[in-house]
Amino acid sequence: MKKLLVTGGAGFIGSNFVHHWLTQHPGDRLVVLDALTYAGNMTNLSGIAQRNEFRFVQGDIGNTSLVESLLRDEAIDTLVHFAAESHVDRSIHGPDAFIEANVLGTHSLLKAARKVWLDEKTVPEHRFHHVSTDEVYGSLGPEDPAFSEITPYAPNSPYSASKAASDHLVRAYHHTYGLKVTTSNCSNNYGPYHFPEKLIPLMIVNILEGKALPIYGDGRNVRDWLHVTDHCRGIELILQKGRVGEVYNIGGGSEAENIYLVRTLCAIMDEKFAGDHALKARFRNAPAANGNPSNSLMTYVKDRPGHDRRYAINCHKIETELGYRAQVKIDAGLRSTVDWYLNNESWWRAVMDGSYRQWVAKQYSA
Repeated sequence: MKKLLVTGGAGFIGSNFVHHWLTQHPGDRLVVLDALTYAGNMTNLSGIAQRNEFRFVQGDIGNTSLVESLLRDEAIDTLVHFAAESHVDRSIHGPDAFIEANVLGTHSLLKAARKVWLDEKTVPEHRFHHVSTDEVYGSLGPEDPAFSEITPYAPNSPYSASKAASDHLVRAYHHTYGLKVTTSNCSNNYGPYHFPEKLIPLMIVNILEGKALPIYGDGRNVRDWLHVTDHCRGIELILQKGRVGEVYNIGGGSEAENIYLVRTLCAIMDEKFAGDHALKARFRNAPAANGNPSNSLMTYVKDRPGHDRRYAINCHKIETELGYRAQVKIDAGLRSTVDWYLNNESWWRAVMDGSYRQWVAKQYSA
């Protein structure tokens, strides 16, 4: 039986991982540590919060003594580190929080793990898994080969720079102190519980509310899209079979331009409204509820500073070593994601409070 500490486990990817792990490994003990900032939400953990094998602790990863106590008292042998500030736009307007959470917070976890696992030797085996991003590699041209694990780091935003720094700290604690670590660098995630500041959920919610669909620049920026369930399976494989000290890239094999995603979401939504008259009553401000196409909301806005043109992930290493394969194709994944937001209106309305709406309106104004 494994005993896991999952940081940021009430956030988007972390909560999906918690659900996945407890479904696939029902005998394991799982402790979530989350500060419940704006993107962390206890409703993401509904259905499991009362289970005996699950414990939730509200706290900051920067509280090293708290992390030490959890590792020690719960006899944790596996730490999966999701907790991070992750929105590029927010990092541009307020980088300090990203340095504090992503760099200093990760270092706090590493210090606690070193003390409890290496100095005190509380468990016979341990693993520190660090979840990172493909953005640490910088930007690709149209014909450049996809990012691999040996691509030199070239972060272009305060967010990606803070994640690059945390990656290096994890590597250093392995090579200097012998901490048993693995790192995964993933491409752009999407799926259930995705906070509506990121592209896909923002477009879905804005269509339903009849609000502008802001598209940066010419909309031709390319990302590799990874459904969060595939990401969770990739991390699971790394924990089970990954080599200590190694880095594994996890991608979705679905490169797409931003403009393609927006147009596809608009088409899916129009189709949904045409086939379900109840949606017109629920979402009266949606264009499709009033006989108009959803793409009438598309609005081009000024590009953000330092906007990377293209990301692409080479998954050869995790595929050949661990047997990973992305299972969710982008079109099917977008449809299932739209369905999730249609079926969970109370969730996204609850997380989108007034202060968040004001922030979005300011950041995405034309």
